[in-house]
Order: sequence, then C-alpha cells, then structure tokens
Amino acid sequence: MSRATNTLLTALAPVAWGSTYAVTTQLLPSDRPLFAGLMRALPAGLLLLAVTRRLPRGAWWGKAAVLGALNIGAFFPLLFLAAYRLPGGVAAVVGAVGPLFVAGLSTVLLSQRPTARTLFAAVIGALGVSLVVLRPGAGLDPIGIAAGLGGAAAMSAGTVLTKRWGRPEGVGPLAFTGWQLTAGGLLIAPVALLAEGVPPALDTRNLLGYAYLAVANTAVAYALWFRGIGRLPATSVSLLGFLSTLSAAVIGWVALGQSLGALQLLGVAVALGGTLLGQLPAATRPRTTATAPAAVPAPRPAPAAAPSGR
Repeated sequence: MSRATNTLLTALAPVAWGSTYAVTTQLLPSDRPLFAGLMRALPAGLLLLAVTRRLPRGAWWGKAAVLGALNIGAFFPLLFLAAYRLPGGVAAVVGAVGPLFVAGLSTVLLSQRPTARTLFAAVIGALGVSLVVLRPGAGLDPIGIAAGLGGAAAMSAGTVLTKRWGRPEGVGPLAFTGWQLTAGGLLIAPVALLAEGVPPALDTRNLLGYAYLAVANTAVAYALWFRGIGRLPATSVSLLGFLSTLSAAVIGWVALGQSLGALQLLGVAVALGGTLLGQLPAATRPRTTATAPAAVPAPRPAPAAAPSGR
C-alpha cells in the first residue's frame, strides 16, 4: 500500500479513540474508570487470541508482556487518573507531549534523529489541542500532571519499542494486538479490584457500551495502530494521536450538543495542520553523480615477432 493509504488506515485508530469520552459518559457506569479500562482491554485481547489462535513463542512472551504493560496496562490507568484529576481538558494537553517523547526515544532506541519539521509539527499540534480543550480556570493538580506525563511516556515508549522489535515472522497485527491487550488487561485487573472493588451490576446499555469499546474502539483500533507503527515512522504515527482530541471535540459538538467557539475552531485547524505536516515524507538529498575520470587509453602492445616459418 502507498504511504497515504497506510496513514489513513492508521488515523482511524485515534479517530475511534475520540469517541471514548462520549461512550463513557452516556453508556457506562459512573466513577469506574479502571473497570472501564479493564473491559476495554481484556475482552478484546481474549477475543483476538480466540480468533487468531496464535500465542507468543520464546522471547516474545517477555516482549509482549512489556509492550502490553506500556501500551495498555500502565497507559489506561494513568490516562483515567489524569482525566479525573485534571479538569478543563488539561489532561489532553499534557498527553499531547507524547510526540515529543517519541521523538526523543526514537533518537536513543532507533537512531533516528527528529527533523526540525517534525518537532515543529509536534509543538503546533499540541498548541492546537490546547486551544480546543482548555477552559478558563483549569486546575493544575500535581498528581494529575504526573499521571498525564507518565501515561504519555508509557505510550511513547511502547510505540518506539513496537517499532524497534517489529513483529515475529508470520504473526499478523490482530494476533500481535491480542497479546498486548491480554497482557495489559491482566495487569489492570488487580488494580481495578483493589481501587474500585467488586464490578458493578451491568444493564443492557452498559453492555452495549463496553462491547463497542472492546471491539471497535480497542481491538480494531489498536490493530490498525500497531500495523501503522510497523509501516510508518514512529514520529509520524505519534502525531496522528492529535486526531483523538479533535475527534472527541467534533463528536461532543455533533452528538452531545457541546459548543465550539471561534478559538476552538482555530485550535482544530492548527492541530490538524500539525498532524498533516508530520505526515509529509522526509526530504531526501539528491545524489550527486561524481564525474568519472577520463579513460586513459591502454598502451598499445609491441608487435609480436614474425613467425620463422620453419
């Protein structure tokens, strides 16, 4: 596939993630963020394992556990904690530093130094996100800030390590995603039980919400995300994460009746511009063709002695 097609398919993941807030507030029980993270990860992971029937082998048991912990097990709880502790969209702004983390980690782990254009795209994308979500009087809770930065760092490290390790030969993105979701879900389960207690009773509305989060929002979306990491530069993929906030703003405006003012619309345009700028392929230096030295004619061999004829 072309780079544009791979980018569009990968972008579907953060667009789907943007619906998480609307689904959580409209369909799920309140005050159960860790249980919501568990229901997103573990059922989706087990479903993918049942469909693909592929398990890790050898060193990939450890690698899948590490990736699952970073991308799911640590990221989900820290994300929810930041969202609860940071009102006014500050959590989204803190999480928007993820592309800068990816750029730094790519230098260390992938030996890929970010270009000035990539860094500029990350900065203006984060600026656009702040214009979309920040409100006057937004609080700066230290624990929430630390959770937001920790979540962004965990997801960034998972993204770069996914790019560094790749996938085992013959293992598709669905099985690869199933490994990580299962590992991450198993990590979240005891934390959710200790922090929130026994799971609540669920009605049909709740079950529909969890089913959507597990299948479309997590199993399919993360499979597209990890597929994209394998085919695109890690920094380009991370910049697509801005689309999650933009998607959430648009869904809130269309489905929940939330207003979008002129400043927020400007933020949408700025963040989208940063995202698109980060998808442009790196400029390649034209090869300089060295001028070949003029050929020096070989010396003409001396004439051979005439045969004697005897």
